[in-house]
This record gives sequence, structure tokens and C-alpha cells, in this order.
Amino acid sequence: MSSPPSSIPPTDDTTDDATDRVTAAEPLRLRYRIRFAKTGLLRWTSHRDLARLWERLVRRAQLQLSMTEGFHPKPRIGFPSALALGISGHNEVVELDLAERLSAPELFRRLDHDDQPGLTIKSVQLLPADSGKAKLERTEYVITRPDPELGAAAIDEDQVRSDMQAFLTRESVTVTRKNKPVTFNVAEQILSLAFGDNIELSMAASDAATLKPTDVLDLIGCSDWIAHGSQITRTEVVLKREFPTTDPEFLAIANQSPHHGEHTDEVN
Repeated sequence: MSSPPSSIPPTDDTTDDATDRVTAAEPLRLRYRIRFAKTGLLRWTSHRDLARLWERLVRRAQLQLSMTEGFHPKPRIGFPSALALGISGHNEVVELDLAERLSAPELFRRLDHDDQPGLTIKSVQLLPADSGKAKLERTEYVITRPDPELGAAAIDEDQVRSDMQAFLTRESVTVTRKNKPVTFNVAEQILSLAFGDNIELSMAASDAATLKPTDVLDLIGCSDWIAHGSQITRTEVVLKREFPTTDPEFLAIANQSPHHGEHTDEVN
């Protein structure tokens, strides 16, 4: 006589493992894009130190950060473009990945509360899940005239414009980087260059090495401007993909752009 069937089903390790994988919740990972200004003495902070400053800032804000994997996890904080030492930025970009969901206004308030000198939070946006990392399209700069009180000679404006035109008509230029010559295609790098009250410069992004604003000054015969008080400001970081929204849950913008030395906690 055969034994009755057991009431306990046989164990299937494969099935159990699959069930565990299905039921295990994926860690939350939400990306936020922050626009900020870097001005005043903070412009003398290197990009590496700026990244460290942001790490300290988000930890002081008590945010639940999404961390990288591996033996030495780090918070997922990314910049689409580094800002060179000594250059101010009026509309810089940093992206944070968080392991918690916060509304854009709440994250704005937490970051803005830190009140870091020279760092002004301009906007916070919660990005769509398929946004991917920010990719740079172009950058815009304003270069002020040198200061006569710092020994600057009178500017020959016609000569500056003539040198600009000669530079723009060149097919390529070569500059020295780390004691090695590097050649750049001018038309691919420089989108526009004009001289009025100040020099206005628009530069295309590239996966390879790019010209710097100081290179451009050298190439148009204005290499002494910085030594005589000229200042370079990156006025805009233009990305390839933006995600327009007016939903206050997803976008918080400072009511006004603070002037140098001013600050505001108000957001839309």
C-alpha cells in the first residue's frame, strides 16, 4: 500500500530565490538638479574642494543619500562641467541622487538653510526617472575689461576686435597643456565671440579637451587683462536636456536672484 502524499510541498531553492528577488524592494533613487551661483571668495575654491563642500552641505542637511556601490561607497553627486579656479559662476549645475523622496521646495529649504558664503541656491528640480545624467551643450562667459586703477593700459578697441576676427577665421590653434602642445579646431570650440562693454564668449561642449576662456584671451592679445583686474564669469551652463515644469512639487525657484553678498530663503 502506497503512502499518502505529504501535505508539505518539496522545497525548491530556485523558486524561493526568485520569490525573494521579486519581493525585495529596490532601493529608492531619485535625481535632483540644483542650479546655484558660486561667487565672491568661493570662486577661489577648486572644483575638487567644491565637490567636497557639496558633500558636507548635503550631509548637514540630513539627506538620505543614494550611495555608489563597492568597498568605498560615495554619495552620488555629479557636475556636468567643472568651473576653473578663479572664475565665478552665476548658474552652475550639480545633480544629487537621494534615497528619499522630498518635494523640490523642501530640498531647496534644507540646502539654502546652510547659508554657505558665496554659494547661492537658485533652483531645485526633481527630475523624471528616465532623465539620465546631465550632459553639457555649451557654456557662456562674460570677461570684464581690466581695471585702469590696477595699471591697465588704455584698450585699443579696434585692435581687440581685429584680433578677435583674425582668431575666429583661423582653422585651428595650438596651446600648451602640461608642457605638451594641444591643437583645437576653432569653429568647433567657439560658437560666438564679441566685444562691447565686455567680452562675451560662447563655447561648445566637447568630449575631448577644450579651450579655456584664458586661452582665448591669450589668443586675441589680451593675456595681461587678468593681471590687471579683469574677471571671468560663467553666466550660463546650457544642458542638452531640460525638463520644463511649473508643478511646485517638482520645481522650486528662488523668487529673485540675489545680488552679490545678498541671500534669500524665499522660493516659489
